Amino acid sequence: MSDALKDTKYIMRKYNISANKSLGQNFLINDEAINEIVDAAKISKEDLIIEIGPGLGTLTNKILEKAGKVIAIELDKRMITILQDRFSLYNNFDIINEDVLKVNINELIKKHKQNENIKNAKIVANLPYYITTPIIMKLIEERLDIESITVMVQKEVAKRLTAQPGTHLSGAITYSVNYYCIPEEVTVVPNSSFIPEPEVESEVIKLNIRNNPPVEVKNVENFFKLIKVSFMQRRKTFINGVTNSKFMSKEEIKNILDKLGIAENVRGENLTLEDFAKISNEYIKNIEKIDESML
Repeated sequence: MSDALKDTKYIMRKYNISANKSLGQNFLINDEAINEIVDAAKISKEDLIIEIGPGLGTLTNKILEKAGKVIAIELDKRMITILQDRFSLYNNFDIINEDVLKVNINELIKKHKQNENIKNAKIVANLPYYITTPIIMKLIEERLDIESITVMVQKEVAKRLTAQPGTHLSGAITYSVNYYCIPEEVTVVPNSSFIPEPEVESEVIKLNIRNNPPVEVKNVENFFKLIKVSFMQRRKTFINGVTNSKFMSKEEIKNILDKLGIAENVRGENLTLEDFAKISNEYIKNIEKIDESML
């Protein structure tokens, strides 16, 4: 029996607790997977680790041994007492009982960098399947002062997050991830690694935050809106998807594609990050010309 399994069973008995299905809880009991997550995050005493959804603290236990500071953000009030009891002797551990989507993470990082011997901030988490995408989007879109995000997510989602833009696995979120991060796959984690067992496999991935985006974009909001509308009707061509959303007229988008040498029958999922940047920049350039002519 693994150490994680023994600890988990003991804590569940002691506190008479079980996983909360509505919060997507699955307690990790695989020592190897825990070590893979910690190793991938490359944690040091100069690091502030923000752990999202620590649950019973199985992963937290390993992180605390290596990190300078650990802040656990946990929504389930039942877990707060367990975490406080379990790690009461650690002076480098804080808990926030809150929904991570409501937490000002940049303020947290700024505060601890000012007051403690912290150089880098990193995110580590075993994310609930039902809320993976909103959390990932919050972490990358808020341009947090972090070095990396090491998370375990549903395997199918992991493949989309780490896919290359323009391939069959890519979705709108793939482009966002690749714009802000350099993603990498770490390891696949079988269903049997959790209590209770989920129906699907999980995967550990690491998102290394870029210092600068890989493409130059004139208007970031427009760029991501263009990507989003092109995937809202995935089976349609890029032109039809964009025009059906009333983002651009068919004539406008045809002229832009023709100018850039991109085929009219292309689908959004076949366009690269560079293609979307060029199309968005051309669109903004056309708007600027119209604005100038009206002066």
